[in-house]
Amino acid sequence: MANIPQADIDPSGVFKYVLIRVHSREEGDDSEVDIVRGYGWAEYHADIYDKVSEELEKGGHLDCECVGGGRIKHDSQAKKIHVYGYSMGFGRANHAVTTEKLKARYPDYEVTWDNEGY
Repeated sequence: MANIPQADIDPSGVFKYVLIRVHSREEGDDSEVDIVRGYGWAEYHADIYDKVSEELEKGGHLDCECVGGGRIKHDSQAKKIHVYGYSMGFGRANHAVTTEKLKARYPDYEVTWDNEGY
């Protein structure tokens, strides 16, 4: 799981995102990691989850669950990311966790969040 990027989002724009908890399926290994995925091509939050979980679960060593979603506004010119809203299907992600993952991925950005919007 150390090879899985903790955050992968589109380089700019406003788009849906999901917070996915990835579990190891190896016996005796109960490790897990939360990852952020956000893309403009997704009409629904489930589109992102379905694609990412299918790729990660392919080898049979990992199991995924979606722990919520929301939206991301990524302004690469201003180096700002804002996390907000929720997913109708998966509920609201813990935006504080998402923000920490994005801060690690974009250390020179201003990353903020709130629970407003949808």
